[in-house]
Amino acid sequence: MEENEMALPTVDFCGTAVTRLIIGGNPFRAYSHFSEELDREMQNYYTCANTVSALSDAERAGINTVVMRGDAIIFDVVRSYREQGGRMHWIAQTASEHPDFSVNIREIAALGPLAIYYHGSRTDQCWKEGRIGEVADQLKEIRDLGCPVGLASHMPEVLRHAEEQGWDVDFYMTCLYNISKVDRGSVIAGAARVEEPFDDPDRDIMCAFIRSTRKPCLAFKVLGSRRKAQTPEMLRRAFAYALENIKPTDAMVVGMFQKYRDEAAENAAIVKQLLGQDEPGPTRK
Repeated sequence: MEENEMALPTVDFCGTAVTRLIIGGNPFRAYSHFSEELDREMQNYYTCANTVSALSDAERAGINTVVMRGDAIIFDVVRSYREQGGRMHWIAQTASEHPDFSVNIREIAALGPLAIYYHGSRTDQCWKEGRIGEVADQLKEIRDLGCPVGLASHMPEVLRHAEEQGWDVDFYMTCLYNISKVDRGSVIAGAARVEEPFDDPDRDIMCAFIRSTRKPCLAFKVLGSRRKAQTPEMLRRAFAYALENIKPTDAMVVGMFQKYRDEAAENAAIVKQLLGQDEPGPTRK
């Protein structure tokens, strides 16, 4: 994707320039991490056409990268978006519900993602069950595909373990909130959602890890899955906190719901201002 006058500042991500604000894909698959009502609303709104439209909105706002899971629904979105001229980079998450991990990552790789990372909820489940070695083995399978490899987790101790053991990964997906402090194993299997903890002290712990590693980190749940986006002031403070506490070489992944307003443009304007690139932009009312 070529730079344009709207583009956000970028960082070097595995040899590619990606914007410091990345649009996240959870809303596209109705994972709000906020409420069942919002899950349903996102599911009804984000048809393939509306998802492609949201990606185009983000691209116009200067965002050049999207993080989305690798499943059949998103595969259709990727194809449609590209057919319509979309040029954003795609960082792909493995789909833990897929019955065959090897098949899943090959399906993802066939669509040419910028990178593939291991699903964080699956990582955390394996850690809790004493099966973290399985994750290391499957990461090697991703490496064999020839694309950059990432590891996601909501638990800083898991990522510290990977660092200490010298796992062959290129980047980390780092959740600012440790929602895996509760049992979320059923989430992968599609069972009823559980109440997830969004405790602010967790941010300091994960950010300490982020600063301790030389590898690129993509910080996600920066807005606490909308909990920190209830007012313009809260939104700005959440972005400011992340930018001040991750490395200058890291980026943020933020889910955006385009149904009622252009959150992509609003978020991009705030991030540009915080990074000293632009004048104050639009604020949410």
